Amino acid sequence: MELEGKIWKDGKLWLIEVPAIEVMTQGHSRKEALKMLCDAIEGLVSCYFPDQSEDFKVSVHDYKKGIIGVSTSNNSLMLAFSLRRQREVSKSTVREVSERLGSNSPNAYARYEKGRVRISLDQYERLLHAVNPQQNFHLRVV
Repeated sequence: MELEGKIWKDGKLWLIEVPAIEVMTQGHSRKEALKMLCDAIEGLVSCYFPDQSEDFKVSVHDYKKGIIGVSTSNNSLMLAFSLRRQREVSKSTVREVSERLGSNSPNAYARYEKGRVRISLDQYERLLHAVNPQQNFHLRVV
């Protein structure tokens, strides 16, 4: 599984963004921007999940024409990170997301954000829509 992102040149810098996890960075070269993205994601995940991120590694695949794909050594943790970031962007509480999913228990949803539950792509899509209904994201299954 990969999360889709984009890369483009703006003046002297290369900009790179992955909307599903709300991460954007830059570099003086395309290669540097790709490396900075890996470092940014790994750093953020280690902040969000300090007890689970020891072996978390990110790979970025450059498909050219401005499209990149981000894959990781731990898809469950990446999906949990994505859900949490999108919930923060939408300024939703765990309780609000839980209600959008038709549940009375915020704990039922919160376990997905903790990265300890395996999430199918169908579940992820449903959860992501509940977390941030205004956004549409592109997943690439490889």
